[in-house]
Amino acid sequence: MNSTIETILKHRSIRQFEDRPLTDEQISLLVKAAQAASTSSNIQAYSIIGVKNPAAKEKLAELAGGQSYVAHNGHFFVFCADLYRHQKIGEMENMDVTESLESTEKFMVALIDAALAAQNTAVAAESMGLGICYIGGLRNNLPEVAKVLKTPERVIPLFGMAIGYPDQNPDVKPRLPFEHLYFEEQYDTDPAEYEKQLNEYNETVSSYYKERTGGERSDTWTGQMAQMLSHPQRMYMKEFVEKNGLNKQ
Repeated sequence: MNSTIETILKHRSIRQFEDRPLTDEQISLLVKAAQAASTSSNIQAYSIIGVKNPAAKEKLAELAGGQSYVAHNGHFFVFCADLYRHQKIGEMENMDVTESLESTEKFMVALIDAALAAQNTAVAAESMGLGICYIGGLRNNLPEVAKVLKTPERVIPLFGMAIGYPDQNPDVKPRLPFEHLYFEEQYDTDPAEYEKQLNEYNETVSSYYKERTGGERSDTWTGQMAQMLSHPQRMYMKEFVEKNGLNKQ
C-alpha cells in the first residue's frame, strides 16, 4: 500500500477547524489538482467558486442549515455544474448548441465532471494534512445560494467543501461491505444474501455509534436510510434546474 491509498482510506469528515486560513498557494494547488481530474471529452463542464468573505460564508452556513463549519474553516469551495461557458462557445463559433446544453446527457456530464474534480481536491487536501467536509446542505435553498454566488444561467451550485486544518480527530466511519458493492460480470440480486450483508453492516454501524457516543446511540444504517428517504427533500430541484437551462430534454 502506498501513501496515496493510505490517505484515501483514512478519510473522515472534519467539522471543526483551526482558525487558520489557507494560503493563496495552497488554494491554487488544490484547484490545479481539481483540474487534473478526468473530464468527459475534455468538456470541463464545471467551475469552482472560492468564498473568503466572512459575511458570505455566514450566509451560506445559514442556507446550508446552520452548519457552523461552512463559515469557520480555512477556505470554502463551491463546486458547480457549468455549461454557461459552452453557451458562450456556441456564440463564439456561430453554432447552435442549445439542444445539447439542455439535454439530460450533458447535465449528467456536468455533474460527473464536478464530482470528479471535487474528489481530486479532497484527496489533494488530505494529502497536505488538511481536513475536508462536503456540504450538500447548500441544495436546501439553491435560489438564495445562487444569489450569494451570482451564478448565471446554465450554472448550478452542487455542493460545497469546507477545507482547513483539523481541530478534531474523529474515527473513520465504516463503509458497506466490499462484497455488497463490488460485483463481477453482473449485478448480484440474490435477496437473502443482500439482506444478510445489510444486517451485518447494521451491526458494524451500530457498534461504531455505541463506541463513539458511550452507548447513547446505536443507530443502524438501514434505519437511518429508511428514515431519511421516507421524508422527501429538496423537491424543488427539477424545476430549479430546468429554469436554469439544464436537463430540459
